[in-house]
Amino acid sequence: MSGGAVLVTGGAGFIGSNLADRLAGDGHDVVVYDALARAGVDRNLAWLRQRHGGRIRFVHADVRDVARLADEVAKAKAVFHFAAQVAVTTSLDDPVDDFTTNITGTFQLLEAIRTRAPHVPLIFASTNKVYGDLADLDFALEDEAYRPTDAHVRAHGIGEARPLDFHTPYGVSKGAADQYVLDYARSFGLKTCVFRMSCIYGQRQMGTEDQGWVAHFLIRALRGEAITLYGDGHQVRDVLDVRDAVNAYVAAWQRIDDVAGRAFNLGGGPDNAVSLRQLLAHIGTLTGRAVDVRYAGWRAGDQRYFVADARAAQSTLSLPARRDWREGVGALADWLQREHAVETAIEVAA
Repeated sequence: MSGGAVLVTGGAGFIGSNLADRLAGDGHDVVVYDALARAGVDRNLAWLRQRHGGRIRFVHADVRDVARLADEVAKAKAVFHFAAQVAVTTSLDDPVDDFTTNITGTFQLLEAIRTRAPHVPLIFASTNKVYGDLADLDFALEDEAYRPTDAHVRAHGIGEARPLDFHTPYGVSKGAADQYVLDYARSFGLKTCVFRMSCIYGQRQMGTEDQGWVAHFLIRALRGEAITLYGDGHQVRDVLDVRDAVNAYVAAWQRIDDVAGRAFNLGGGPDNAVSLRQLLAHIGTLTGRAVDVRYAGWRAGDQRYFVADARAAQSTLSLPARRDWREGVGALADWLQREHAVETAIEVAA
């Protein structure tokens, strides 16, 4: 792993900045390649620079900038690819941008590695949306949460053997990129690995209604603002602390010769499965007041249930036990409160 820097596309984003922090803290030079298109991520970049100084080099560029991207790939010792259009709703509003960012951008990255640095590992951030809406599964409503009636799925979640079924432009674009990354390992021998992620949450997340819903719920609740649930709120997700996700990405790089060409589900698993209503009830306990909840219609492609069977990643990568969601959500609430206090102080001083 010596020589060159680690290239993190989307490195100023939520997961990217957490990974960049870990890598720089471990002594690696890191190139943060980011267009800074998402509101608030410039704060993540400033945080990284403050913590790590010269170990962080920033490249302000879009992943669709072919020449700039190829130049950075040629100098890298590893690539972690997080740069993406990340919201289902945005993909429906602007499917062309979704396509060019997620498919074209990823394809160009793969071509840059194939032609300029075929020895360089690539770890790609995919999504559980590649499995579609799981409409063939039956669910029972228990304790304000949908639970699968299938005993195996109930015990372990959705495994990697599940057929792919792309829904919405976002699902299609991320799914196509996922398959390109795997095929470039198969067809050209590149050292690539894919993580199909469930709901990752944690510090440095700029939660909005469209993406980053755990942080979004907390931000609204801490401000005493109403939260809109789309559907009935019984939807279940397995949530994973970003620190645990970072452990997986680093481990995949360290063991890339063993995992090249493989796709792993990455999520909190059944022990960290929680419905939207259950999470809001817990947030009410954390804040000391009930959350003001409104309801609207179901959104396209929404899954009533998704819990990842992440046993393959846990065992293959020898990952430590995942943090309990209650502990992690409490830590995120504390961080958001500190961040809010800082923002308020800056506003007053201004």
